Amino acid sequence: MNTDVLVRSGRARARRAARGSAVEGAARAGFTARGVIYLLVGMLALQIAFGDGRRQADRGGALAELSDRPFGSVLLWALGVGLVGMALWRLSEALFGSVGRNGRTARKRLLAAARCVFYSFVAYSVLAFAASPGGGSGSSDQQSRDVTARVMEVPAGRWLVGAAGVAIVAVGVGIGVQALRRKYHDKLKLGQLRPWVRRLVDVTGVAGGVARGLVFVAAGVFAVRAAVAYRPDEAKGLDDTLRSFAGTPLGPWLLVCVAAGLVLFGVFSFAMARWRRV
Repeated sequence: MNTDVLVRSGRARARRAARGSAVEGAARAGFTARGVIYLLVGMLALQIAFGDGRRQADRGGALAELSDRPFGSVLLWALGVGLVGMALWRLSEALFGSVGRNGRTARKRLLAAARCVFYSFVAYSVLAFAASPGGGSGSSDQQSRDVTARVMEVPAGRWLVGAAGVAIVAVGVGIGVQALRRKYHDKLKLGQLRPWVRRLVDVTGVAGGVARGLVFVAAGVFAVRAAVAYRPDEAKGLDDTLRSFAGTPLGPWLLVCVAAGLVLFGVFSFAMARWRRV
């Protein structure tokens, strides 16, 4: 058997493994973990909207909230392992392509690689918190200000921050538009959904996606403002971004709507864990 045949055979086995039950289980665990985080962040944001801002509405606040529950340590480790599963699944997509049309295009693979890096970072932060509860790396707001300040110190740093802000706004708009167009239908096993389940998926998918996109847009706008004003403290993390909705003319009710949307996106993630094609 020549080398080319061995290489092709090895690739075929690797591709089958990437489509196997283990990777599928990792993906579904990842969606479940993502759902838990968004559910908790949304609930914390609702508490802020109704006057209880004791805990930050970001990933750190969500992890702290979870750690206070019975068996909190076990839940934190399970959450971290689930996010590792999500990262591994995205890695398999980057290497071998994803399901559906155009799943093996360079664009799809690059997007999967970016998501792999993102979820790897999130998984690391969750596992670090699980290993040392309360010893996290600080709030998302402080992290955003610190990163913005460091980037602004490099040549053309303001332009980099501004470009990143514009990119985040574009991502947020894309998330909202795709939710409104129900593009997630392309990834779901629609034939397995009962009518009432499909209605629930649409409500949570559209409302949750729009709320999530709005948060991205707002965070991107703050990054652009920081670049224009040359003030790193203008950049905001998730908690400050959510709190800023309460400062609009609509008052706390806009924050209530966005927070409820994030809760719905958490529920939508649970639906994806059950019915997404992997």
